[in-house]
This record gives sequence, structure tokens and C-alpha cells, in this order.
Amino acid sequence: MSRIQITLNTLSSQGKKALIPYLMAGFPERDSTLGLMQGLVQGGADIIELGIPFSDPMADGPVIQKAAEKAIVNKVGLAQVLEMVKSFRTQNQHTPIVLMGYANPVEQYDLQHGVNAFVEDAHKCGVDGMLIVDYPPNECTEFAAELRARGMDLIFLLAPTSTEKRMQEVAKVASGYVYYVSLKGVTGAGNLNTDEVQAMIPKIRQHVKIPVGVGFGIRDAKTARTVSQVADAVVIGSRLIELIREATPSAAPEVAQTFMASIRAAMDEQTNSEVL
Repeated sequence: MSRIQITLNTLSSQGKKALIPYLMAGFPERDSTLGLMQGLVQGGADIIELGIPFSDPMADGPVIQKAAEKAIVNKVGLAQVLEMVKSFRTQNQHTPIVLMGYANPVEQYDLQHGVNAFVEDAHKCGVDGMLIVDYPPNECTEFAAELRARGMDLIFLLAPTSTEKRMQEVAKVASGYVYYVSLKGVTGAGNLNTDEVQAMIPKIRQHVKIPVGVGFGIRDAKTARTVSQVADAVVIGSRLIELIREATPSAAPEVAQTFMASIRAAMDEQTNSEVL
């Protein structure tokens, strides 16, 4: 059982939902990431999604695109991201790390280092899952098996436009959790319609039997609390990146921690009210 699955099972047994923040590795500074990851954990994050900088992040909105551009300027690529995870693991052995990115950096890494080098090196550094946005599920059977053999999960996106066929294809290969993109469009776009989320989650669960996380458009504690009523996990990215960008580098970890703590408190309040 992977570290992600253990974490989600433990939270479920406690009646809690997972809080999953997203960071762009190497933003705002090359050496900022480790302190930010630690701040998020101290604030109540259960799993961390760590973005792999890429020059053409087609699913990401302006906020995350600009963060990726800055990380690239800071000379952070996939090899550096793996080193960041390795450093984090010297201090934290329990918080799962999911790498989120695109096929190009992964395939370039294997071209440079050998077949399956990315999977092997990610495992050695302490990565727990992969979310490769542009990997189609029907072509990922072998990749998913390579990950599972090393205790890692392959995570996929589902969207409001996902067909039953897409959900069935994802269900065959996904593990850990699936990530429901609650908005049509890119990250950070539009306003979240929680009624639509509440209507969609049961449809996903008809096909997907692993936990369902919801992200895109969650910007505050109130929305996170509402989403946590129906989802197994809440994913927050663009708003966190904005707060980090607005803070000084030295203050950013505390800002991230405070923001996470406010979200965690709202989600736990929801759990406690259900118990009562």
C-alpha cells in the first residue's frame, strides 16, 4: 500500500478529508521550496502536489504559468525537483508527495538517463505519486504498473466534460486518488459552482472506487469546507501561489502555513459538525 493510500485511509477512518496544496517547485526562488513544503505540513497539509516547471503548461492558468516561468529562470528542472523531494524526505517520512506536470520533461529525463530512469529515480528520492496531465489513461497501463511495483500511484484528472468512457478508462489504471477539475478551463479560472461539484461527484463514484479530490477554483476556507462535504480531498493551487508571490521570500513559509491552517480549520469544523 502506498503512502498516499495509507494517508487517505487513515483520514477516512478519522472522519476527515485530505488537504492537498499545490506548489510550483523552484518558485519564487530556487531554494524556496523546502521551507514552503515544511510550512504547508505545519499548517495541516496531508499531501503535497509539487509542480514540475515546464514551458508550455497547457492546463494551467496565468498564475501557475508565471510561477513555472520563474522557476525555469531559476534553472529548476525535473532533476532539481527530485533533489528537493530527496531533501524533504530527510526531515519528513510521512507526508506523501505527488509530482504534477507534463509528458515532455518526463520523456526527456528518460532520454537522458535511460528507460524508466524517471520512475526509478523518483522512487529513490521518495516520491509517492505522479499526475502527468497529458498522459492518456488508455496508454498508461505499463507506466502505472511500473509505479505500483515501487509503491507509487498514478493519478488522473477528470473534468465536468469527462464522459463515462473516460471515467471507466481512468478507473482501470488510476490509484491513490483521482483529481476532479471542478471548472471548465485552466487553473485559477472562473468561479467554482459548488452545486455542480456536488452533482458530479456521485457520477464519478459510480465508476471510480478510489478517493476523489476536487481542485481548480478553491480559493478560501468557506469554499474548501463546502467541497469537503462531498469530496475526499480538497486541492488548492492558484490562490496559494498568489499568496506566496505577494509575500517576501523569508515570510512566504509562514504565509503558506497560516493559509493552510485556515483551510484545515474550516474542513475540520465541517467534520466536527457532522459528528455532532
